[in-house]
Amino acid sequence: MKVEVFIPLANKEKLIDALTSCGILKYENYDRVYSQTKVLGHFIPLENANPFIGEKKEESQVEEVKLEFRIKAKDKERAFKIIKENHPYEIPVINFIELL
Repeated sequence: MKVEVFIPLANKEKLIDALTSCGILKYENYDRVYSQTKVLGHFIPLENANPFIGEKKEESQVEEVKLEFRIKAKDKERAFKIIKENHPYEIPVINFIELL
């Protein structure tokens, strides 16, 4: 599977370290195997939100990185848990994409 995660650049290393320490980013004879792309995230926290960045009912733009890496399907739940525990956002964007 391919995993995509959008995260503020300042919080990237904590997540990468956690994924590495659990063996998620290991691929054959290599470790810390991932890609990153700079992106500009946009969102408006609604009334019941608890935003890490920004104010309720105001549009925010945040410099983020999109991290991409591959995992085995059996590691999906473990990867999801690690990401949720090490991501600053209340509801992070995490995409799991099956590869053919």
